[in-house]
Amino acid sequence: MAQFTRIEVAEVMKSTGLVPLFYNSDIEASKKVLKACYDGGARLLEFTARGDFAHEVFGELIKYAIKELPGMVLGVGSVTDAAAASRFMALGANFIVTPVLREDIAIACNRRKVLWSPGCGTLTEIAKAEELGCEIVKLFPGDIYGPQFVKGIKGPQPWTSIMPTGGVSPTKENLEAWFSAGVTCVGMGSKLMAKDANGQFDYAKIEEQVRFSIELIKEVRK
Repeated sequence: MAQFTRIEVAEVMKSTGLVPLFYNSDIEASKKVLKACYDGGARLLEFTARGDFAHEVFGELIKYAIKELPGMVLGVGSVTDAAAASRFMALGANFIVTPVLREDIAIACNRRKVLWSPGCGTLTEIAKAEELGCEIVKLFPGDIYGPQFVKGIKGPQPWTSIMPTGGVSPTKENLEAWFSAGVTCVGMGSKLMAKDANGQFDYAKIEEQVRFSIELIKEVRK
């Protein structure tokens, strides 16, 4: 069962402005990445469950977060059907992110009052998602649409909250463009998850990148 209500999750997304995205099949490495993000100031993480037995890794990860990282809101991304959403919510997922808009996932999440964020690419999809109770819409893939698309959406629908994922990087130019366009928060994956010369996660660098990104977001929002 989720520890946080969907409204609480939405507020954390809005206040920090950053949702790190991450997946790895190694439980211990995943814990260290989560801790690095937490130490860097992130209070959300989307575990992009794309591999076999991902639910087992997530189950251990959320137990670790509850015990060791107070206030960390852990959710699951790359969810493609209601059955998978239900499985992860049973494990304690605090939010569900999907690559596409699916009504069956909306119903499953709304039944449990868990925030869900569907990947949308048109104003019609965004409006439909909001009719189904979506608080924050995922713009995906963000690099295809860009900040100008967000500006276009916010004109007729200023109430719409948007989280672009894909095409977001930890630079002032990039983040300023997105937040000036009116996004609520951004999802960022590979650009945050630094690795060393041997291809291993650089936990200190991940922490540094997360902290830098959050500070940049604060700056460009002023």
